[in-house]
Amino acid sequence: MPRYTVHVRGEWLAVPCQDAQLTVGWLGREAVRRYIKNKPDNGGFASVDDARFLVRRCKGLGLLDNEDPLDVALEDNEFVEVVIEGDAMSPDFIPSQPEGVYLYSKYREPEKYIALDGDSLTTEDLVSLGKGHYKIKLTPTAEKRVQKSREVIDRIVEEKTVVYGITTGFGKFARTVIPVSKLEELQFNLVRSHSSGVGKPLSPERCRMLLALRINVLAKGYSGISLETLKQVIEVFNASCLPYVPEKGTVGASGDLAPLSHLALGLIGEGKMWSPKSGWADAKYVLAAHGLKPIVLKPKEGLALINGTQMITSLGCEAVERASAIARQADIVAALTLEVLKGTTKAFDTDIHAVRPHRGQVEVAFRFRSLLDSDHHPSEIAESHRFCDRVQDAYTLRCCPQVHGVVNDTIAFVKNIITTEINSATDNPMVFASRGETISGGNFHGEYPAKALDYLAIGVHELASISERRIERLCNPSLSELPAFLVAEGGLNSGFMIAHCTAAALVSENKALCHPSSVDSLSTSAATEDHVSMGGWAARKALRVIEHVEQVLAIELLAACQGIEFLRPLKTTTPLEKVYDLVRSVVRPWIKDRFMAPDIEAAHRLLVEQKVSGLPVLFFSLGSLRGSRASLVAQLVKNPPAIQETHVQSLGWEDSPGEGNGNPFQYSCLEIPWTEEPGGLQSMGLQESEMTL
Repeated sequence: MPRYTVHVRGEWLAVPCQDAQLTVGWLGREAVRRYIKNKPDNGGFASVDDARFLVRRCKGLGLLDNEDPLDVALEDNEFVEVVIEGDAMSPDFIPSQPEGVYLYSKYREPEKYIALDGDSLTTEDLVSLGKGHYKIKLTPTAEKRVQKSREVIDRIVEEKTVVYGITTGFGKFARTVIPVSKLEELQFNLVRSHSSGVGKPLSPERCRMLLALRINVLAKGYSGISLETLKQVIEVFNASCLPYVPEKGTVGASGDLAPLSHLALGLIGEGKMWSPKSGWADAKYVLAAHGLKPIVLKPKEGLALINGTQMITSLGCEAVERASAIARQADIVAALTLEVLKGTTKAFDTDIHAVRPHRGQVEVAFRFRSLLDSDHHPSEIAESHRFCDRVQDAYTLRCCPQVHGVVNDTIAFVKNIITTEINSATDNPMVFASRGETISGGNFHGEYPAKALDYLAIGVHELASISERRIERLCNPSLSELPAFLVAEGGLNSGFMIAHCTAAALVSENKALCHPSSVDSLSTSAATEDHVSMGGWAARKALRVIEHVEQVLAIELLAACQGIEFLRPLKTTTPLEKVYDLVRSVVRPWIKDRFMAPDIEAAHRLLVEQKVSGLPVLFFSLGSLRGSRASLVAQLVKNPPAIQETHVQSLGWEDSPGEGNGNPFQYSCLEIPWTEEPGGLQSMGLQESEMTL
């Protein structure tokens, strides 16, 4: 029998339907009838017939025709809202934002699983889990660790031992012993009282990341959660039932208590919850619609769910992955600008960077050499000014390896800290099954990810700072030798004049956002928690800084492609022509002024989706191809005719386990001449997806 969950004036009603041929109007009237029946004053209605209403889906807010049959208009177990004429929007109803509609249309239940063991999760994996690409399962080893950890807690309860957070209160109440009969109530009270965050809810993707990361930490087996409860949490994740988690309220020690409490609140069937099936609704109804039951907390389990740095760190994973993506693409955008401004490639000479061998600087210089004029892929634009009298370029062009390079090194440093943090136990107290005891400590303190993410924001911001100056050079005719603001009939048309102002505004905002949040600390919990990290704000503002960087580089990308229009019929290098073609596939050239914001958003989307760094040109930054230097060179040069005059350049290597293959070196970059036919490289085990800028 079909059943629908209907929201009427703050009440959620389950309405069964014996005949699917009944109409949407019948469903609305039946929901109003049930609503009136439950109200002492009939909800202000004399009868059901007096009610005038509209019916709409909770997901997407689409209005439904009252005459449509239910089996045509709705799916079984769908969530709908009955809006009474004359009513204001119910305060309990959380409408989907426009991006929410996008999420509904994009979400497909994943078929693949990631096995979590608490020790080997990567930042890439967590971002993929957030996007809904995988479900979760535990490894057998993790299950055994969780069971042994729980046995310690059960013994503490049975023996009535006084242990913080298990048989006592919390924070200032740590010396208050709780009777055994009230230990479960203690855990529920903890979750409810600590659910005190404010602000907008995390997006579904970020909430998935938060939930997945908490599961990974619990899988380590130091939290004392029962295997039964942990498997219930995994079922909730796999059904994509995501609690309402406000983004503000954590001070980053003792862990991210407020956001993780909101996460746990949904798991116990309280508060709001979202799923692709329901949109926002009461958690108990969302769980029921997916055949799930609210979790009943056992001693210590509330604390196990809410004590840790997972809010800071999950947002930090997104930040570091987006930073990595935009840093790679910033080199490409800058190279295109240098080409338009008729810069020289001499500043990227190998010998210059060999005598200052910072890894990031060397790699960025290599990327520029790979993209700009060379014997492998000549540029007609570069040839046109080969014998000009200019000796050297401005710093914003010449110093890209030095400026972009340290950004790359910053990202690598931060990624190392975040990767350690996502595979760390951050509870208090910690349960050590091997010793049969619990120990109180401070692993919940978020100083590590907080400091790292403040550093990330400062580092990545520089990509926007230098990009904005390059935009100025493109728009300024005295510096670019191009039409003012990159448009014909200047005066009648303003071209990129205000697009540059937008870039300047974003860079200025970033200057304020780059002030480190982790230099602040306020004593909380009656001076029990007298030093905190403020890591939640560090993570949130790092993401804002990175978004601004993406937007500034999107404007530079558009400006550089527009500059190319004034250099035609000359062509740039093959890789950069591919970049130009990609941009022109979504944004046409400016002949005269037009509404520019959609074009900036289109270019921004290319960068966010990593389309610019995913073009099939032969530039490699290899972390997977391993081998000794001699054998790797030999392997490449034995592959004619696809590769001719192969030039291989090692950019430094490091000792590596070799994943069992016995090879001691890992290469970071290879320089290979351009070819339209990648088939010769495929014989070396390189797939087309690996052949990227």
